Amino acid sequence: MSHKEFFFKNDEVLIINDSVFHTRQIKPDSVDLVVTSPPYNVDIKYNSHDDQTSYEDYKIFSEKWMSCCYTWLKDDGRFCLNIPLDKNKGGQQSVGADLTTIAKKIGFQYHSTIVWNEGNISRRTAWGSWLSASAPYVIAPVELIVVLYKKTWKKTSGSKESDISKQEFMDWTNGLWTFNGESKKKIGHPAPFPIELPRRCCKLFSYTGDTVLDPFLGSGTTLVAAYLNNRKGIGIDIDPHYCQIALDRIKKEGGMGETRISHDAPPVEGKPKVRKTGVRKTG
Repeated sequence: MSHKEFFFKNDEVLIINDSVFHTRQIKPDSVDLVVTSPPYNVDIKYNSHDDQTSYEDYKIFSEKWMSCCYTWLKDDGRFCLNIPLDKNKGGQQSVGADLTTIAKKIGFQYHSTIVWNEGNISRRTAWGSWLSASAPYVIAPVELIVVLYKKTWKKTSGSKESDISKQEFMDWTNGLWTFNGESKKKIGHPAPFPIELPRRCCKLFSYTGDTVLDPFLGSGTTLVAAYLNNRKGIGIDIDPHYCQIALDRIKKEGGMGETRISHDAPPVEGKPKVRKTGVRKTG
């Protein structure tokens, strides 16, 4: 088996520079939690992805990558899908409802939907018919985190060790999350999400030592959150530039020392090591 698509690997982090559709470096039934924010198909200027295809092609694309995640997840694995509620660029579409339906068609079971109140109404670029009932646009300044699972919701695998506080549990099981978005300029990626999103998903839906996957690595936010909270992180990105941004962030924000590998090293397997220093604080 070739490992040339490994961009970086140690006992806690695996960055794969390859397509989500082509990589063979993730074993079926090996992932505990997927946390991702896929391309939204709203013409964001990525380095290596066309974010302006037809909506039908976008739905086909979504079904393909979500099917890969379904294969990689354990039977009690969870899937946190950060997507828009809807969109109006290129025509009004019910993105949240449509992608949830596609996920259920693949075989995912639906658990719940968390509404992320980003509070950023300033992003809007059009109101439709201004001050007129002719054709106004209604735009909700929220995004969704659709929570799905593979076969069973009750988690039976893993360390059985949770690191969530009483207050966090009470606050985060309320399905309305309010926190700010992330700065594109600060992170160096056109569509970053804030670390608070994967941090909450990791602590609420996985145990310490679990494997957390982001099939659209981007700036590496999910892997940073996983590393800071004693989870093993796997990220996939076809663009080596974004792989490097992600690696740099894990080193800077997580304090991870660099450990490079040779291309003939084996894939990440087994239970990850939990650092003795305990959970690192974010923020």
